[in-house]
Amino acid sequence: MAVTVGASRLGLGALRRLPAEARPLIRPGTVPTGVVHLGLGAFHRAHQAVFTEAAVGAAGGDWGIVAVAPRSTALVEALAAQDNLFSVSTLSAAGSTTQVVGALSGVRHAPSDPDAVVALIADPAVRVVTLTVTEKAYQLDPVTGQLSPDSALAADLAGGGPPRTVPGLLLRGLAARAAADAGPVAVVSCDNLPANGRRLRGMLDQAVGRAAGVPAGLVEWVAGNVTCPGTMVDRIVPASTPGTIEAARRALGVTDLAAVAAEPYAQWVIEDDFPGGRPGWEFAGAVLTDDAGPWERLKLRTLNGVHSAIAYLGALAGRETIADALEIPHLRDVLRRLIAEDVAASFTPPDGVRVVDYGEQALARFGNPAIHHRTLQVAIDGSQKLPQRVLHTIADLRATGRSARWGALVVASWLRFAQGYADDGRPLPLQDPLAGPIRAALDDGVQTPAGAVDAVFALREVIPAEVAEDDDVRADVIAWLTALQRHGVEATLAGAR
Repeated sequence: MAVTVGASRLGLGALRRLPAEARPLIRPGTVPTGVVHLGLGAFHRAHQAVFTEAAVGAAGGDWGIVAVAPRSTALVEALAAQDNLFSVSTLSAAGSTTQVVGALSGVRHAPSDPDAVVALIADPAVRVVTLTVTEKAYQLDPVTGQLSPDSALAADLAGGGPPRTVPGLLLRGLAARAAADAGPVAVVSCDNLPANGRRLRGMLDQAVGRAAGVPAGLVEWVAGNVTCPGTMVDRIVPASTPGTIEAARRALGVTDLAAVAAEPYAQWVIEDDFPGGRPGWEFAGAVLTDDAGPWERLKLRTLNGVHSAIAYLGALAGRETIADALEIPHLRDVLRRLIAEDVAASFTPPDGVRVVDYGEQALARFGNPAIHHRTLQVAIDGSQKLPQRVLHTIADLRATGRSARWGALVVASWLRFAQGYADDGRPLPLQDPLAGPIRAALDDGVQTPAGAVDAVFALREVIPAEVAEDDDVRADVIAWLTALQRHGVEATLAGAR
């Protein structure tokens, strides 16, 4: 991204020139490292980093974050040039505010220097390792939870070379930590995975158990010294654009090439299981609990599932953003029925929470016109997201004998999206780790909606058996897909009853 001519860069030297209300809550560079975060994306910067800075500002502690980029160097270089500072603009229909965040004590690029990341995980000063690496980086089968290593992870498990994957980095780092007797550590997933703490625990245990040449006693050390608290994270954070950078420049008077924008709402629910201590996140508004499961299901099914529904139906109807898609006639009514008739009946929410009310709040958030969250961005990696967002809802409903008709509409909209064309004939991209098998299933002589459903329902990596083998679910998906193919999104929604 081009820097505006004549604009100085954000950094320690620029802090005095910032508006007072935009300055960090803590003195940047003065808080020692206590957290390593794998994943340097926009969500981490607008969520965990913000919560952690507020926690340190309120309660103190040596909880600076070293954030690790697993792929691109551009963001690492931008942050290093800015003394690890970045800004978060909070956007609403009423206007925006921009705040510089000073929670990062350092940045690293894992592919360039994996040994440095391993050393950080092994550092006794680090007591918490957090992750936002998306579902596919865990390399777990979404249905079985079993480790399904690609060639890079297979090489990491075989040993001999520098680690190239997230499981490989954790495996090597924990082994080094055990060897150094560096003390216990919490490894915390902040990704939208079902039972993310248990999934992460399973990934670690499988990696340690399958790795070649691990030190004697590592399995026992990990079992006794590593916890994996479950979490639920929530904030809408669109991908940054040149417009994000320019808006931050206007607000701050300096250029921030790591700027992010987000909605006002933010929530973090955390199971309180940190053997080496943790930041005082409760002082920043986080919910500390013994069981994040009900909160996770509330968010995954009500917010994320509805988000996916809007993304697929909106993309098919040619709407660029989630807020635009919500203006499709009858879509809000259909989504309310999805929430009330399917989602709310599929699980027990946290005490004091009504699913329908939470759903109304979610719809209001999605309609924020200042958040330009692209439908195609939300639509990526559908094979990884649909199981926990929609298919688990369907399976739980059907186990009690209830219809899952509206959930079937979401599945049908994903299938229609995967067929590759919007209602006006424009091509749609299928960005998905299983794009090859999905395209092969749909291209293998499939001519009818029933054939498309049968072909994709045979992919057990995506569709669990209890859903795929349910004749009622299959019939509902076929009916919706037939309507979408023949009439398009708007007419299908207008006729939905």
